Amino acid sequence: MNLMADIILNVMVAFLFGSILLGFHRKVMARVQLRPGPPIIQHFLHSLKFFFKETGIPRTSSMPFYISITVILCSIWVAAVIIGPVNHGSLLLLFAIYAVYKIVEHNSGSSSGSPYGKMSCVRAVFSASSELPLFAIIAIIYLQVGSMNIGSIVAYQDINGPLIFKLPLVAIVLFILILSKSPYSPFGITKGKDIISGYETEHFGLLRGYIMLSESISWYILSWVFLTIFFGNLSFLSYTIGMLVIAFLIGLINATTPILNPNHSVMSQISIAILGFVGSLLLMFVVF
Repeated sequence: MNLMADIILNVMVAFLFGSILLGFHRKVMARVQLRPGPPIIQHFLHSLKFFFKETGIPRTSSMPFYISITVILCSIWVAAVIIGPVNHGSLLLLFAIYAVYKIVEHNSGSSSGSPYGKMSCVRAVFSASSELPLFAIIAIIYLQVGSMNIGSIVAYQDINGPLIFKLPLVAIVLFILILSKSPYSPFGITKGKDIISGYETEHFGLLRGYIMLSESISWYILSWVFLTIFFGNLSFLSYTIGMLVIAFLIGLINATTPILNPNHSVMSQISIAILGFVGSLLLMFVVF
Protein backbone atom coordinates (compact mmCIF):
# COMPACT_ATOMS: atom_id res chain seq x y z
CA MET A 1 0.00 0.00 0.00
CA ASN A 2 2.86 2.36 0.73
CA LEU A 3 4.24 1.88 -2.79
CA MET A 4 0.82 2.43 -4.34
CA ALA A 5 0.29 5.57 -2.27
CA ASP A 6 3.72 6.81 -3.34
CA ILE A 7 2.86 6.23 -7.02
CA ILE A 8 -0.51 8.00 -6.74
CA LEU A 9 1.05 10.93 -4.89
CA ASN A 10 3.84 11.34 -7.45
CA VAL A 11 1.44 11.11 -10.40
CA MET A 12 -0.77 13.80 -8.84
CA VAL A 13 2.26 16.02 -8.17
CA ALA A 14 3.48 15.47 -11.74
CA PHE A 15 0.09 16.42 -13.18
CA LEU A 16 -0.53 19.43 -10.94
CA PHE A 17 2.96 20.87 -11.07
CA GLY A 18 3.40 20.01 -14.75
CA SER A 19 0.18 21.93 -15.51
CA ILE A 20 1.43 24.95 -13.57
CA LEU A 21 4.78 24.82 -15.38
CA LEU A 22 3.04 24.78 -18.75
CA GLY A 23 0.89 27.71 -17.67
CA PHE A 24 3.97 29.59 -16.46
CA HIS A 25 5.73 28.85 -19.76
CA ARG A 26 2.79 30.32 -21.67
CA LYS A 27 2.68 33.37 -19.38
CA VAL A 28 6.41 34.02 -19.99
CA MET A 29 5.86 33.85 -23.74
CA ALA A 30 2.97 36.29 -23.51
CA ARG A 31 4.89 38.80 -21.40
CA VAL A 32 7.90 38.70 -23.72
CA GLN A 33 5.54 39.42 -26.63
CA LEU A 34 3.91 42.27 -24.65
CA ARG A 35 0.63 40.41 -24.14
CA PRO A 36 -1.12 39.79 -20.78
CA GLY A 37 -1.53 36.08 -21.46
CA PRO A 38 -3.88 33.64 -19.70
CA PRO A 39 -3.69 32.83 -15.97
CA ILE A 40 -0.90 30.44 -14.98
CA ILE A 41 -3.48 27.84 -13.92
CA GLN A 42 -5.18 27.93 -17.34
CA HIS A 43 -3.66 24.66 -18.60
CA PHE A 44 -4.76 22.90 -15.43
CA LEU A 45 -8.30 24.28 -15.78
CA HIS A 46 -8.46 23.25 -19.45
CA SER A 47 -7.31 19.75 -18.56
CA LEU A 48 -10.10 19.36 -16.02
CA LYS A 49 -12.65 20.93 -18.36
CA PHE A 50 -12.09 18.38 -21.11
CA PHE A 51 -12.80 15.48 -18.76
CA PHE A 52 -16.38 16.77 -18.49
CA LYS A 53 -16.88 17.65 -22.17
CA GLU A 54 -18.76 15.49 -24.63
CA THR A 55 -16.44 13.10 -26.45
CA GLY A 56 -16.84 13.23 -30.22
CA ILE A 57 -15.44 10.57 -32.52
CA PRO A 58 -14.85 11.43 -36.20
CA ARG A 59 -16.45 9.17 -38.81
CA THR A 60 -13.10 8.81 -40.51
CA SER A 61 -11.37 7.45 -37.41
CA SER A 62 -10.38 3.90 -36.58
CA MET A 63 -12.44 3.96 -33.40
CA PRO A 64 -10.79 1.29 -31.16
CA PHE A 65 -7.35 2.57 -32.07
CA TYR A 66 -8.43 6.21 -31.87
CA ILE A 67 -9.63 5.74 -28.28
CA SER A 68 -6.98 3.36 -26.96
CA ILE A 69 -4.04 5.44 -28.18
CA THR A 70 -4.81 8.23 -25.71
CA VAL A 71 -4.94 5.76 -22.82
CA ILE A 72 -1.60 4.30 -23.93
CA LEU A 73 -0.12 7.80 -24.11
CA CYS A 74 -1.20 8.51 -20.54
CA SER A 75 -0.03 5.08 -19.33
CA ILE A 76 3.53 5.41 -20.62
CA TRP A 77 4.05 8.71 -18.79
CA VAL A 78 2.60 7.26 -15.59
CA ALA A 79 5.14 4.46 -16.06
CA ALA A 80 7.83 7.15 -16.40
CA VAL A 81 6.79 8.55 -13.02
CA ILE A 82 7.17 5.09 -11.47
CA ILE A 83 10.60 4.55 -13.05
CA GLY A 84 11.84 8.07 -12.28
CA PRO A 85 10.69 9.89 -9.12
CA VAL A 86 9.29 6.78 -7.39
CA ASN A 87 12.00 4.15 -7.96
CA HIS A 88 14.99 6.12 -9.33
CA GLY A 89 15.30 3.37 -11.94
CA SER A 90 17.14 3.10 -15.23
CA LEU A 91 17.63 5.90 -17.74
CA LEU A 92 17.47 3.22 -20.44
CA LEU A 93 13.86 2.49 -19.47
CA LEU A 94 13.07 6.19 -19.69
CA PHE A 95 14.73 6.20 -23.10
CA ALA A 96 12.49 3.27 -24.10
CA ILE A 97 9.42 5.16 -22.89
CA TYR A 98 10.42 8.17 -24.97
CA ALA A 99 10.83 5.90 -28.01
CA VAL A 100 7.35 4.42 -27.42
CA TYR A 101 6.01 7.96 -27.04
CA LYS A 102 7.22 8.78 -30.56
CA ILE A 103 5.35 5.71 -31.86
CA VAL A 104 2.20 6.73 -30.00
CA GLU A 105 2.52 10.29 -31.32
CA HIS A 106 2.63 8.87 -34.85
CA ASN A 107 -0.29 6.49 -34.37
CA SER A 108 -2.41 9.12 -32.63
CA GLY A 109 -2.30 11.23 -35.78
CA SER A 110 -2.99 8.38 -38.18
CA SER A 111 -5.92 6.97 -36.17
CA SER A 112 -8.23 9.98 -36.61
CA GLY A 113 -8.30 10.08 -40.41
CA SER A 114 -7.72 13.83 -40.35
CA PRO A 115 -5.33 15.23 -43.01
CA TYR A 116 -3.74 17.37 -40.28
CA GLY A 117 -3.22 14.30 -38.12
CA LYS A 118 -1.78 12.34 -41.01
CA MET A 119 0.70 15.11 -41.79
CA SER A 120 1.62 15.27 -38.12
CA CYS A 121 2.22 11.52 -37.90
CA VAL A 122 4.56 11.70 -40.90
CA ARG A 123 6.44 14.52 -39.21
CA ALA A 124 6.55 12.51 -35.96
CA VAL A 125 8.54 9.82 -37.76
CA PHE A 126 10.70 12.51 -39.36
CA SER A 127 11.37 14.22 -36.01
CA ALA A 128 12.27 10.92 -34.32
CA SER A 129 15.43 10.84 -36.43
CA SER A 130 16.60 13.94 -34.57
CA GLU A 131 15.03 13.67 -31.11
CA LEU A 132 16.15 10.11 -30.36
CA PRO A 133 19.84 10.94 -31.09
CA LEU A 134 19.48 13.82 -28.64
CA PHE A 135 18.32 11.43 -25.94
CA ALA A 136 20.93 8.84 -26.94
CA ILE A 137 23.69 11.14 -25.69
CA ILE A 138 22.95 9.75 -22.22
CA ALA A 139 25.54 7.13 -23.23
CA ILE A 140 28.12 9.77 -22.27
CA ILE A 141 26.66 9.75 -18.76
CA TYR A 142 27.31 6.00 -18.58
CA LEU A 143 30.93 6.52 -19.62
CA GLN A 144 31.34 9.13 -16.88
CA VAL A 145 29.43 7.43 -14.05
CA GLY A 146 29.61 3.74 -15.01
CA SER A 147 25.89 3.23 -14.53
CA MET A 148 22.58 4.12 -16.16
CA ASN A 149 20.69 3.84 -12.88
CA ILE A 150 19.35 7.18 -11.64
CA GLY A 151 20.03 6.25 -8.03
CA SER A 152 23.68 5.51 -8.88
CA ILE A 153 23.98 8.79 -10.79
CA VAL A 154 22.68 10.67 -7.76
CA ALA A 155 25.11 8.81 -5.48
CA TYR A 156 27.99 9.64 -7.83
CA GLN A 157 27.14 13.33 -7.61
CA ASP A 158 26.99 13.19 -3.82
CA ILE A 159 30.68 12.23 -3.90
CA ASN A 160 32.01 13.99 -7.01
CA GLY A 161 29.76 17.02 -7.36
CA PRO A 162 27.06 17.89 -9.94
CA LEU A 163 27.48 16.46 -13.44
CA ILE A 164 26.55 19.83 -14.94
CA PHE A 165 30.18 20.88 -14.43
CA LYS A 166 31.68 17.68 -15.84
CA LEU A 167 29.28 17.19 -18.78
CA PRO A 168 28.05 20.68 -19.77
CA LEU A 169 27.57 19.76 -23.44
CA VAL A 170 25.40 16.77 -22.49
CA ALA A 171 23.28 19.12 -20.38
CA ILE A 172 22.87 21.48 -23.36
CA VAL A 173 21.82 18.62 -25.64
CA LEU A 174 19.21 17.32 -23.19
CA PHE A 175 17.97 20.88 -22.66
CA ILE A 176 17.43 21.07 -26.44
CA LEU A 177 15.41 17.84 -26.18
CA ILE A 178 13.14 19.42 -23.56
CA LEU A 179 12.90 22.52 -25.74
CA SER A 180 11.84 20.40 -28.73
CA LYS A 181 8.87 18.99 -26.77
CA SER A 182 7.65 22.34 -25.41
CA PRO A 183 4.59 24.16 -26.80
CA TYR A 184 5.44 26.59 -29.63
CA SER A 185 8.97 25.23 -29.82
CA PRO A 186 11.10 26.21 -32.85
CA PHE A 187 11.57 22.45 -33.30
CA GLY A 188 7.87 21.59 -32.78
CA ILE A 189 7.10 20.38 -36.28
CA THR A 190 4.44 17.84 -35.20
CA LYS A 191 2.21 20.71 -34.01
CA GLY A 192 3.22 23.44 -36.44
CA LYS A 193 0.76 26.25 -37.12
CA ASP A 194 0.27 24.93 -40.64
CA ILE A 195 -1.28 21.70 -39.32
CA ILE A 196 -3.45 23.21 -36.53
CA SER A 197 -2.80 21.01 -33.46
CA GLY A 198 -1.20 18.16 -35.37
CA TYR A 199 -1.97 14.70 -34.00
CA GLU A 200 -4.27 16.25 -31.35
CA THR A 201 -6.52 18.06 -33.83
CA GLU A 202 -9.37 15.52 -33.88
CA HIS A 203 -9.36 14.46 -30.22
CA PHE A 204 -12.13 15.98 -28.09
CA GLY A 205 -13.67 15.68 -24.67
CA LEU A 206 -12.38 12.94 -22.37
CA LEU A 207 -9.78 11.84 -24.92
CA ARG A 208 -8.32 15.34 -25.11
CA GLY A 209 -8.29 15.40 -21.31
CA TYR A 210 -6.09 12.30 -21.28
CA ILE A 211 -3.74 13.94 -23.80
CA MET A 212 -3.45 17.11 -21.72
CA LEU A 213 -2.89 15.03 -18.58
CA SER A 214 -0.07 13.24 -20.41
CA GLU A 215 1.45 16.54 -21.56
CA SER A 216 1.58 17.84 -18.00
CA ILE A 217 3.18 14.67 -16.65
CA SER A 218 5.70 14.49 -19.50
CA TRP A 219 6.76 18.11 -18.97
CA TYR A 220 7.30 17.44 -15.27
CA ILE A 221 9.22 14.21 -15.90
CA LEU A 222 11.56 15.71 -18.51
CA SER A 223 12.37 18.60 -16.16
CA TRP A 224 12.82 16.24 -13.21
CA VAL A 225 15.16 13.96 -15.16
CA PHE A 226 17.28 16.93 -16.29
CA LEU A 227 17.65 18.34 -12.79
CA THR A 228 18.29 14.95 -11.16
CA ILE A 229 20.89 13.85 -13.70
CA PHE A 230 22.89 17.07 -13.62
CA PHE A 231 22.36 18.38 -10.07
CA GLY A 232 21.68 15.28 -7.97
CA ASN A 233 18.89 14.63 -5.49
CA LEU A 234 17.56 18.12 -4.74
CA SER A 235 15.15 19.37 -2.11
CA PHE A 236 11.53 20.09 -3.01
CA LEU A 237 12.26 23.82 -3.07
CA SER A 238 15.32 23.34 -5.31
CA TYR A 239 13.31 21.18 -7.73
CA THR A 240 10.60 23.83 -7.82
CA ILE A 241 13.04 26.65 -8.53
CA GLY A 242 14.92 24.56 -11.10
CA MET A 243 11.76 23.62 -13.00
CA LEU A 244 10.55 27.22 -13.01
CA VAL A 245 13.93 28.34 -14.38
CA ILE A 246 13.73 25.72 -17.15
CA ALA A 247 10.17 26.79 -18.03
CA PHE A 248 11.23 30.46 -18.03
CA LEU A 249 14.22 29.90 -20.32
CA ILE A 250 12.23 27.77 -22.74
CA GLY A 251 9.37 30.29 -22.76
CA LEU A 252 11.86 33.06 -23.52
CA ILE A 253 13.40 31.08 -26.39
CA ASN A 254 10.04 30.08 -27.87
CA ALA A 255 8.71 33.64 -27.70
CA THR A 256 11.65 35.03 -29.67
CA THR A 257 12.36 32.20 -32.13
CA PRO A 258 10.35 31.29 -35.26
CA ILE A 259 9.26 27.71 -35.85
CA LEU A 260 11.71 26.00 -38.21
CA ASN A 261 10.56 24.02 -41.20
CA PRO A 262 10.89 20.21 -40.84
CA ASN A 263 14.19 19.91 -42.72
CA HIS A 264 15.89 22.69 -40.78
CA SER A 265 14.48 21.42 -37.49
CA VAL A 266 15.78 17.87 -37.96
CA MET A 267 19.20 18.89 -39.27
CA SER A 268 19.67 21.43 -36.47
CA GLN A 269 18.92 18.88 -33.76
CA ILE A 270 21.09 16.18 -35.35
CA SER A 271 23.96 18.67 -35.62
CA ILE A 272 23.55 19.62 -31.94
CA ALA A 273 23.51 15.93 -30.93
CA ILE A 274 26.69 15.18 -32.91
CA LEU A 275 28.52 18.23 -31.59
CA GLY A 276 27.43 17.42 -28.04
CA PHE A 277 28.50 13.77 -28.32
CA VAL A 278 31.89 14.40 -29.93
CA GLY A 279 32.58 17.46 -27.78
CA SER A 280 31.78 15.54 -24.59
CA LEU A 281 34.13 12.70 -25.57
CA LEU A 282 36.90 15.22 -26.23
CA LEU A 283 36.32 16.89 -22.85
CA MET A 284 36.36 13.53 -21.06
CA PHE A 285 39.33 11.82 -22.71
CA VAL A 286 41.45 14.65 -24.11
CA VAL A 287 41.06 17.75 -21.95
CA PHE A 288 40.89 15.89 -18.66
